[in-house]
Amino acid sequence: MIAPTGKRAILLMNLGSPDSTTTRDVRTYLMEFLMDKRVIDYPWLFRKILVGGLIVPFRAAKSAEAYKTIWTKEGSPLIVLTRELQQALQPLVDEPVGIAMRYGNPSMDDAYRSLLKQVPQLEEVIAIPLYPHYAMASYETAVEYAREIHRKNKYTFRLTFIKPFYNDPSYLKALSEHIRPYLQKQYDHILFSYHGVPARHIRKSDPTGHHCLSSATCCDTASPAHATCYRHQCFATTREVVRQLGIPEGKYSNSFQSRLGKGWLEPFTDIRLEEMPKEGIKRLLILCPAFVSDCLETLEEIAIRGKEAFLAAGGEEYTMIPCLNADSQWAAALAGWIKEA
Repeated sequence: MIAPTGKRAILLMNLGSPDSTTTRDVRTYLMEFLMDKRVIDYPWLFRKILVGGLIVPFRAAKSAEAYKTIWTKEGSPLIVLTRELQQALQPLVDEPVGIAMRYGNPSMDDAYRSLLKQVPQLEEVIAIPLYPHYAMASYETAVEYAREIHRKNKYTFRLTFIKPFYNDPSYLKALSEHIRPYLQKQYDHILFSYHGVPARHIRKSDPTGHHCLSSATCCDTASPAHATCYRHQCFATTREVVRQLGIPEGKYSNSFQSRLGKGWLEPFTDIRLEEMPKEGIKRLLILCPAFVSDCLETLEEIAIRGKEAFLAAGGEEYTMIPCLNADSQWAAALAGWIKEA
């Protein structure tokens, strides 16, 4: 049943961003992000020493410089693009639409308070984590954090979450049609570069305790584990998109980017970008379907550094297909889910 008009609200939930490109703000953001037990899943004390004593002190300044290469006059691309999606969605639904970040600002609590000001008799918030695929470090942490803030502040409205939409027809249609114009030019290969996760996260999320990463065909073998298996869901998205677009077998592949150490899902995007020109792939299309909004990992890691690596290895043409961002068909898909919720 749909709650009466005026008693529901919508919340778009994204990852987050530093408040600015200063090393101080980037350090604050990285501490919050990397201290999340679902991102770095080690005991608190070890995580504190690792993150606060080793990773952030050495990474903050470097990350600040990376953010400077993509920052806009309006601010962080991720925040700006999430607001643009909010603006594209608002005319399509009756309920007010807010946004919240898992890390940084606008915070979850700020978003709840803003929605309550707009709807004083608020009964339900339909929350949409903007992650197509289930992963501990993305969808799961966003949902659990939203519940934690809701419980901590004793809000009386109920929370309803939209599930991961990696195989939803309206999402897949929007993504496929977004890609289609880029296929009009000559290309040798299209690379689906998904954000990487440690293999242990895949195993931890396996409710059966024995299916995920147990064989070379585990992602193709039916199992209840697929409901929370990031790797399976990524492959399922690629499989359906290439089917809709008629991309021939052998002309596409999957890879995983943004790794932090050993034991992460393979093949690695950065390694493949150096290998492909040697395999005769000179004209490359690349996209990042784990993200719906362009951010540091797409604009700096893939569009800038990835291109440099590919061309330096002998590649000739390199095109990054942007994320869905505020695409009208994507906004319409979101509106459809809200009406069905």
